[in-house]
Amino acid sequence: MPELPEVEVTRLGITPWLQGQTIAAIHIYHKQLRWPIPESLYQLAGHRIEAIERRAKYLIVHCKQGYLLLHLGMSGKLRVVGKETPRVKHDHFEIELTSGQSMRLNDPRRFGAVLWFADISALNHQLKSLGPEPLLAEFTAEYLYQKSRNKQTAIKPFIMDNKIVVGVGNIYATESLFLSGIHPKRAAGNISLKRYKILVENIKKVLAAAIEQGGTTLKDFAKADGNPGYFAQKLLVYGRSGQACTVCGETLKSMQLGQRASVYCKNCQK
Repeated sequence: MPELPEVEVTRLGITPWLQGQTIAAIHIYHKQLRWPIPESLYQLAGHRIEAIERRAKYLIVHCKQGYLLLHLGMSGKLRVVGKETPRVKHDHFEIELTSGQSMRLNDPRRFGAVLWFADISALNHQLKSLGPEPLLAEFTAEYLYQKSRNKQTAIKPFIMDNKIVVGVGNIYATESLFLSGIHPKRAAGNISLKRYKILVENIKKVLAAAIEQGGTTLKDFAKADGNPGYFAQKLLVYGRSGQACTVCGETLKSMQLGQRASVYCKNCQK
């Protein structure tokens, strides 16, 4: 599943091609995604794309008359190609631009979403339950510490909860906890403010590094230009169960936690 760094890399990849451009046509090839793609999007022909932002794992395409909200789901990708480029299997949605370029959503599993909101209040209502962005100043150790008080939830699913903080998916939670020396099963409420300061710093560091490296390509993600991300080459624990810890040499263990595989080092993560 594309996580926050992959979505941010996608935003960076498509923005130079879309921002300031005028939409020539909208094409819906398969309307049934996570929710049906609204046919009202056909009215966007002639609209100018003002900006492209990201909130959590959503991409927000600002038009003068409203907001297009995109989610890549489990396997979605956005590609910018020449409009004459032949479509490939699982291309479900396309924004054709007057520049001669097209942005296409390819989603084999069809868990992605393409939604339209005519005003900012409707958009905000859709996104109201989301926690703070992890790379912004509002995400602090003090915030996470206060949210965790009296919580017996294991720390890993706690930081993966989008109501607490957005975008810390399985890969990045696993890596951040390892760097912070925190066992993924430890109760969130039993972690000190001092340790949360280390964890927040590492969450920011890991996510920023993944964005710089172009995201983490495992199975499904590729950047808007079709090239892979390279952060997977730098993973210390995720996907390395049974291998030696890069710090102490101990064999890395794996367990199921919150229906996700959690790899950890029993020596480094107490």
